[in-house]
Amino acid sequence: MPSISTIGLDIAKSIFQVHGVDAAGHTVIRRQLRRQHVLAFFQKLPPCLVGIEACASSHYWSRELETLGHAVRLMPPAYVKPYVKRQKNDTTDAEAICEAVTRPNMRFLPTKTVEQQSCLMLHRARHLFIRQQTAVINSIRAYLAEFGIVAPVGRRGVEQLLEVVADTADRRLPEVARACLAALGGQFRALKAQILEFDRSIIAWHRSSATSKRLDALPGVGPALATALVASIADLGAFRSGRDFSAWVWARAEAELERGQRQARQHQQARRSVLAQPVHGRRARRDPLCQAPWLGASALAYWVVGAATHQDRRDRARQQTRQDGLSHDGQERTLQGTCRSRGVNEITPDSRCDVTVGRANST
Repeated sequence: MPSISTIGLDIAKSIFQVHGVDAAGHTVIRRQLRRQHVLAFFQKLPPCLVGIEACASSHYWSRELETLGHAVRLMPPAYVKPYVKRQKNDTTDAEAICEAVTRPNMRFLPTKTVEQQSCLMLHRARHLFIRQQTAVINSIRAYLAEFGIVAPVGRRGVEQLLEVVADTADRRLPEVARACLAALGGQFRALKAQILEFDRSIIAWHRSSATSKRLDALPGVGPALATALVASIADLGAFRSGRDFSAWVWARAEAELERGQRQARQHQQARRSVLAQPVHGRRARRDPLCQAPWLGASALAYWVVGAATHQDRRDRARQQTRQDGLSHDGQERTLQGTCRSRGVNEITPDSRCDVTVGRANST
């Protein structure tokens, strides 16, 4: 078998796709690998260039393959997409990665260390807990407001509300509501304690990093921002100047803002489609709205309302037909067919009637 010089590796959870070429660019290998066989496969190969899309678990596989002696290059998925020749699948993705990694003007991402990924996880977990804490606080305030109990904005206001919940002598709260709010209060205190523990871990990581301590000396930069920057940027030498670094930070902020706005627009458009298009009848079982869990309740409600409205319209059509005397023609012959809201053609031996709701035209 010809020697492999470049490999495009499309990583996944269980099934990986490999596309390898030789020095002349001819395809040498194209196969699938299960997760437990990936490292064993690359151990048998001589050192070569391996391209991977920078996605989930890509930094882990980059570190593992570099340990085996291969040269690994991580690329943003947006830069690999133009090299996909046909419909997107694992095979074409691996081929596109193998083609993109050889381009001389391709931009690569440095591999993050285990310490950097751990610090990033620390920040993201802390941010997740802060969002959950905000949601719990908003729930506590909203539930107590239903019973006329409010408090000032801020942490002290939340503590005052929890003191009201803990006071069993206060008769403004029913026992069922008090039990629910006590559970929310316990969750709020647990989240608060965990966030403080994360803060202590961030301070400890900051003190152990010389780069983070240098950044902390800058005006307006604290331990949280310094550690986040050190963990996010694997190689500070990738920026030619401070202007490049500022542009990168601004681009990241704009990308996050655009992503949040896009998700909000998608949610709003989906909500409008549910409100504007009722689902009823036999189509309700096939409609994608009924298959979406978060839209299931709305789809079910519209199915019930739509079915009831449709049935009521048919009943009114039958009643109007009987009142207008359309159940028989002039010769006392029973018309064949049924009346529908859109009209049907009913043919008898002597006449043809176009029947609509409440009216008939004989020709």
